[in-house]
Amino acid sequence: MLPLVSKKTKSAMAGLQFPVGRVYRLLRRGSYADRISPGSAVYMAAVLEYLTAEILELAGNAARENKKARILPRHIQLAVRNDDELSKLFACVTIAQGGLNIWEPVSCI
Repeated sequence: MLPLVSKKTKSAMAGLQFPVGRVYRLLRRGSYADRISPGSAVYMAAVLEYLTAEILELAGNAARENKKARILPRHIQLAVRNDDELSKLFACVTIAQGGLNIWEPVSCI
């Protein structure tokens, strides 16, 4: 009889919280390329996790500055628009219920 070994997920092996298996499945089904490397799913999950953590940290700081316990869409808007790199990444994105922000729009290319 074989010993029972607990199976480790791809996310756990990579040390990530985001689901590597789900990202891999979505990459394969998305017909972005003929062949998809499993390493590309790990890399993409890591990038998505990093971006999420960065936005949540900045939005949490904005919520704390406004003396709120919850992160609202307005806090995400403030966090993204006050950061140079995130502002460039989200230049063509409208955040619902984010409110207005006084900033110069960047052309969407």
